[in-house]
Amino acid sequence: MEPRLVGGHVALDLVNTVAPRVPGGVEYIGSPRELLAWARRVDLLTTGEAGDALAEAGSAPGEAGLGAVIEIREATYAVLTAALAHREPPAAALATVSAHWAAAAGRSKLEPGGPDDPPVRLAVGADPATRIQDRLAFAALDLLQTVDLARVRVCPLDEGGCGWLFLDRSRNASRRWCAMADCGTQAKSRRLTARRRVARAGGG
Repeated sequence: MEPRLVGGHVALDLVNTVAPRVPGGVEYIGSPRELLAWARRVDLLTTGEAGDALAEAGSAPGEAGLGAVIEIREATYAVLTAALAHREPPAAALATVSAHWAAAAGRSKLEPGGPDDPPVRLAVGADPATRIQDRLAFAALDLLQTVDLARVRVCPLDEGGCGWLFLDRSRNASRRWCAMADCGTQAKSRRLTARRRVARAGGG
């Protein structure tokens, strides 16, 4: 089973690779191959790059890359949830994102631009062994630097949601569920069942 892509930003979709978003939740990128498949789904890799990465997926670099991605994911989640709760982001989480971004920047390089483009472009993820983690480090920093926290929502765990984070881009900013067809429908079904149970008990 693959996780829905509902975050609205690739770094949020990374955060949402655990469901529900609590200790012991289901891990969707528990192996290098699962990470590779997910990265292809979110267009983090081209088809050709995915083929290059496939050779690394079962190797030591693949395992190391998976560990780095998990670190980026959890640090991003910790920073965002602290900010949403009006707390200062954990220093350790900020240091983790910073360290992975710095390493990714050090592996990046400038390449010539196209005929109608600026003279150069920054190529992130030149090394297939670290391509996924490097691009996710840049994505995490982009999100944390630019996100409008007023638009970030948490699918409500206390109402039967999954705890995923997503950007609410609805016109009146009223979106409550990560996906109405998933958590929202399930929560409505549970409430209906509970009301019927109460009604039957009252009628008896």
